[in-house]
Amino acid sequence: MEERRARNRTVVLTAEEERAYLARCVRLTMPADVKEVTDKTVFGDTFAVMPLLPRGFADLMIADPPYNLTKKFGENIFAKRGEAEYENYTRAWLTLAAPLVKEGGSVYVCCDWVCSAAVGRVLAEFFTVRNRITWQREKGRGARANWKNGMEDIWFATKGSGYTFDLDAVKVRRRVLAPYREQGAPKDWTQTEKGNFRDTCPSNFWDDITVPFWSMPENTEHPTQKPEKLYAKLILASSREGDIVFDPFAGSGTAGVTAKKLGRHYVGIESEARYCALAEKRLERAAQDRSIQGYEEGVFWERNARPHGGK
Repeated sequence: MEERRARNRTVVLTAEEERAYLARCVRLTMPADVKEVTDKTVFGDTFAVMPLLPRGFADLMIADPPYNLTKKFGENIFAKRGEAEYENYTRAWLTLAAPLVKEGGSVYVCCDWVCSAAVGRVLAEFFTVRNRITWQREKGRGARANWKNGMEDIWFATKGSGYTFDLDAVKVRRRVLAPYREQGAPKDWTQTEKGNFRDTCPSNFWDDITVPFWSMPENTEHPTQKPEKLYAKLILASSREGDIVFDPFAGSGTAGVTAKKLGRHYVGIESEARYCALAEKRLERAAQDRSIQGYEEGVFWERNARPHGGK
């Protein structure tokens, strides 16, 4: 293993670790009971694995499928295709995934602006679309003849109307700069020795997310890894403790890791052996360290609003 900078906290694997962690993963060849896959990373192609999973087991599905661009994932390359062909790809995996979500369950699907419209259209064929979240990535290359792509979307949908949405769990704590009082008392805000704050309803635009980078302990070599803080918002809003979070494109395991840290169960499917092993290593660490960067003591702070100046 090559020498790294002292502050580089990226999760890495030796060849021996990769074999050991991969051995912990489940491989399915026949229909499985929910107990066989709960709190497991399933190693295999999601199109082959999903038909083997029990119907209606998932309280929440978070999916981060390949976007419609050419990208290498481990040993495999996902090739960009025409819009109609990508719609058919999205329809194919959702046809398999939709029956796995229970009535009253919620679904979030990640995408970029290029494939967002296609994802939204197809998602509406299977679920009730509720909203589209746009979040600021803070990373990305500049472009000479176009605007830099610094945003991504997440479509929010539900299976029926009796879904979970815990607003109090995801309110954003903001600093109050011009406090309003009623009869001398704070109105809709809290006065503290460290400042004045208000817990506000979150919108569908999020500008407080940091994409994992080398000094963050959640960072891995996965090329499109999502932040734990991002998934924490989805999981806290749309599930309860003890619920099962399902991720059909698990990558390096962010959905499962975040679910575990927040007291949920998880099921993840990943086709790349190395990413499965990375997920298992991160899940092992989550048993000892349940911290999520940017989420402290049950609060999502507005950027630069926390009294000691953190994110």
